[in-house]
Amino acid sequence: MASVIKREQIKSVSSSIETRDLDVMSAKRNNLYEAIVIIGKRADQLGLKIREELHAKLEEFAPTSDNLEEVFENREQIEISKYYERMPSATLIATQEFLDDALYVRDPNVENEAA
Repeated sequence: MASVIKREQIKSVSSSIETRDLDVMSAKRNNLYEAIVIIGKRADQLGLKIREELHAKLEEFAPTSDNLEEVFENREQIEISKYYERMPSATLIATQEFLDDALYVRDPNVENEAA
């Protein structure tokens, strides 16, 4: 399964908390609240795709028996889980995409006026 997010993109996003200039965010859409809604919706999309990708990878290691020793000793599964835990949150990735102008935003109000 292809990765949802490019690994280079993840590396460029800082996992730490940092303050953002709200003027920059609002200037991109002329409305701060609209910018926040866009980032929130993109974060929801990313979160869902990342979760699906993680579950698909972990299903490969799903135990076929009820042997508890196998469940606790599965190193590959632990490494995959640790990788996803270290990833920046979907909100941080979405915010960086928004600031880098990497998002396409479809505005239904503009489309209806053009029709």
